Amino acid sequence: MRRSDRKYPGAKPYFDRHGKMRWRVWSHGKRHELGTNYGSDEFILRYEAAFNSKPAIGVDRTIPGSLSDLIVAFYKSPLFRGLSPSTIRTYRSHLEPLRAKHGDKPVNRLERRHVMKMLAEKADTPSAANNLRKRLIQILDHAIALDWIKMNPAKATKPYKVSGGGFHTWDEGEIKRFFEVHEPGTMPHRAVTIMLYTGAARVDAVKLGPWNIKQTEKGPRIEYRRQKTIKSNGVMVSIPLHPDLAEVLADCPDDKPFLATAYGKPRSAEGLGNAMRDWCDQAGLKACSSHGLRKACARRLAEVEATAHQIMAVTGHKTLAEVQRYTEAAVREGLADSAMEKLIARPNREQSVVNLPNRFTKYSTKSLKNIGEMK
Repeated sequence: MRRSDRKYPGAKPYFDRHGKMRWRVWSHGKRHELGTNYGSDEFILRYEAAFNSKPAIGVDRTIPGSLSDLIVAFYKSPLFRGLSPSTIRTYRSHLEPLRAKHGDKPVNRLERRHVMKMLAEKADTPSAANNLRKRLIQILDHAIALDWIKMNPAKATKPYKVSGGGFHTWDEGEIKRFFEVHEPGTMPHRAVTIMLYTGAARVDAVKLGPWNIKQTEKGPRIEYRRQKTIKSNGVMVSIPLHPDLAEVLADCPDDKPFLATAYGKPRSAEGLGNAMRDWCDQAGLKACSSHGLRKACARRLAEVEATAHQIMAVTGHKTLAEVQRYTEAAVREGLADSAMEKLIARPNREQSVVNLPNRFTKYSTKSLKNIGEMK
């Protein structure tokens, strides 16, 4: 790997006394160990922590009662510590830029207009503004718990309107196109098949392997615990192994993840996301992404009239609201079809909508006659 190609500047490999390659980085005069798996969630978390620990914004140089002080306290809270590494990294990516720009401001003087101004700085990217709003609500709720403030000014703001429905949901034509370009036996074909028939998120898909296939009385099943909630003993997903997926996985090695790299190493969630971008581009599917496959799985289930709770059991979602966002279009189309079928099949055809013009004509004529008699 050339130094210029590295996504994480300063990270350098070395071999420990057992001959195992590890990574480390020097930051602010200190050496920080990054682990053995370059680009993994744990690697990225340690890398970011190394550069976010500079004295200028460290705990010992933080102004008491400031926004930076609050963020430090939030990082130590049970809520934050209970998050998965990937979620921690996402939260920090929202909070650290805020901390660098507004960290010296006193929390007890923070008002609604100040929060609105912070959000307005991201008005051109409404989704990013809304993510920042969520984090502000969380840390200011923590400030209330610490008795720093009485009210949460972030809750008095409104989220920005976001056009579209988030990540694009793959339709059947796009799925067909992808499989035309990436044939069976290739890694792209295997990756899309896994996510399409399990509804697994990237961070879960990269960890799936033969050890997740369980033989039961009802047949083989895929079982895994979602990484997003694993620290809180999160959702256990257990779904039947679809025959199409079983066929694709039949030739996989018994000792490696299904989506292992060419070197047999576990693939990171970010690495899968980047690869999916390349694979979709090769198929001319610019709007498609790995997350859209998770939504496509939910869409397919909704189209065969699976209930929201049944879909949640497959995808591992925790709330109905999340599933409804994924499946709203499919559910609405199905309801419209069902409603029109009932109207078309209505037994009393004399009073159907096709007879309405004649009924209106008769009613109108009678009404005009009565009006003439009144004169």
